[in-house]
Amino acid sequence: MSLSEQQVTLIQESFKKVVPIAPDAARIFYAKLFEYDPELKALFKSDMDQQGQKLMKTLGVAVAGLRDLSALVPALEGLAVKHLDYGVKIEDYTPVGNALIYTLKEGLQDGFDDATKEAWITLLRTVIEVMRKAAYPGFSPETYNNTKQYHH
Repeated sequence: MSLSEQQVTLIQESFKKVVPIAPDAARIFYAKLFEYDPELKALFKSDMDQQGQKLMKTLGVAVAGLRDLSALVPALEGLAVKHLDYGVKIEDYTPVGNALIYTLKEGLQDGFDDATKEAWITLLRTVIEVMRKAAYPGFSPETYNNTKQYHH
């Protein structure tokens, strides 16, 4: 996994602006996620406010660790395998990525410029690839065609 120093800075600086609006950002994220794929709502059995807190905490840890991406890989792999137990399918990662991009765009407004958006998309593609490879042995991004990725 590799991001440029500028991309790491853009992601970390933009996420700092999300932290004060974290509960709202989580609500935007889940509303958009369930709009993209209503079937995903069945995967979430706990209180959605608590789920939103977990999401923001997890994102915060990941964003803080971006300068050492190799250290994040085992955690991402473990998370991906755990998601299998919840019923997550390989195609479910795409609406999650799209909902996150949408949430950042809505939450950051003008602070979500093209360079920041591209940095997040690069990160998401990398994270999702790592997670898909861990959860689905034999996964290859070259052979997996999903044209709905990151359209915001």
